Amino acid sequence: MSTIADNIAQVTSRIHAAVLAAHRDAHSVQLLAVSKTKPAEALREACAAGIRNFGENYLQEALSKQLELADLPLIWHFIGPTQSNKTRAIAEHFAWVHSVDRLKIAQRLSEQRPTDLPPLNICIQVNVSGEASKSGCTPADLPALAKAISELPRLTLRGLMAIPEPTEDRAAQDAAFAAVQSLQASLNLPLDTLSMGMSHDLESAIAMGATWVRVGTALFGARDYHQP
Repeated sequence: MSTIADNIAQVTSRIHAAVLAAHRDAHSVQLLAVSKTKPAEALREACAAGIRNFGENYLQEALSKQLELADLPLIWHFIGPTQSNKTRAIAEHFAWVHSVDRLKIAQRLSEQRPTDLPPLNICIQVNVSGEASKSGCTPADLPALAKAISELPRLTLRGLMAIPEPTEDRAAQDAAFAAVQSLQASLNLPLDTLSMGMSHDLESAIAMGATWVRVGTALFGARDYHQP
């Protein structure tokens, strides 16, 4: 039975191979370990294997882990849907938010980010596949939203995040990720981040410019949504 450290080594090898195939700089892609529903002990094991960046979808679960793992030098990313009543805790306890899709949420994060912390790193989530079940702003609404967020204090707009419609068709994967890359380039803003690609499609995402790949299942195994 493979350990989390074994899985991390395998995923890291996949990332390195994809970066080489895309003729990109070896350090241009970072691994974000998606740890929702996983116990703090699993994150501690991943940290021991070299992982520092963890992505969480559920606020209360994440805050509990942050307390339990406060002795570790971890960087916390919020990657789930961001609701208005949760923005203060997110602004206070995370370094990154990958899932901003409305100006109201960005404004609240800006207002509630403590002044003794660095600016909060923001990615705008774009619904590039147009799925009704997915969060994210529309491509048409993106330019105005990006401009408005880029002007807010206490935030740093870093780039875009996307979760394209799942498919095993590599050409379709490439097309969706290329569309996100093109949208970012069209904004004419100083952005450096594309948060896209997961366990099943990270190679395609890296080929199309991803700088963060968000990997959960390939690191920690299938998620248990029956955990409290």
